[in-house]
Amino acid sequence: MPRKAQTESVADAHAAPGGAAAVDRALSLLAAFRAGDTALGLGDLAQRTQLYKSTVLRLLASLEHARLIQKLDDGRYALGAGVARLHSVYTASFSLDRVVLPVLRRLVASTGESAAYHVRQGEARLCLYRVDSPHPIRDHIRAGDVLPADRGTGARILIAFDPRRAMARDIKNRRLYAQIREQGYYTAVGDRLAEVAGISAPVFKADGTLAGALTLTMPASRYDLKCVKPVLEAARHLSGLL
Repeated sequence: MPRKAQTESVADAHAAPGGAAAVDRALSLLAAFRAGDTALGLGDLAQRTQLYKSTVLRLLASLEHARLIQKLDDGRYALGAGVARLHSVYTASFSLDRVVLPVLRRLVASTGESAAYHVRQGEARLCLYRVDSPHPIRDHIRAGDVLPADRGTGARILIAFDPRRAMARDIKNRRLYAQIREQGYYTAVGDRLAEVAGISAPVFKADGTLAGALTLTMPASRYDLKCVKPVLEAARHLSGLL
């Protein structure tokens, strides 16, 4: 009988409900590779996954067969060509609207307010996606609208998390953008339109650079700081998807 590990493995600690343990463990080996890793030794893989080396070797044999892992001449292991093939298939099929819109819809459902995703476009910002609040009283921005690059909570986020643009502003605003970066979001009433409030948070790409700003807007009369938490959660979730 196989020995029971004294320390729970990474795969067992995050097992998929109803899934297969062997698959979870094999996937944990792939997930052990981090940015900057070119190859890992058997000991590194065992340490990062908390699996026995004998278990790691058996799983590596299957992953090598599927070309998801390759063994190098020096005995270390690297990601294989099968990973690149899957990446190319994923990239070709990737659709930003299928990623962003469900997040916006869930945010609107949980808060009752309008949600949008903004990106920089030249010297302006573009409302790339928008899901309206069910309330009849709301701001009426639409997807495709071009908005000011220096007013509104979404604009402030796009500036604050772009170091070149943040440093180009006057001293007063530089302090504001430093504060936004420190707290990780921005809220304001009347920054772009009187009587309209906004809550915005940054969305990041996998490499840590800014992708866009996720914004929740509402009339000032419905402004509620309780909405900050769901906005932050939605932005973090979207960053993980991107």
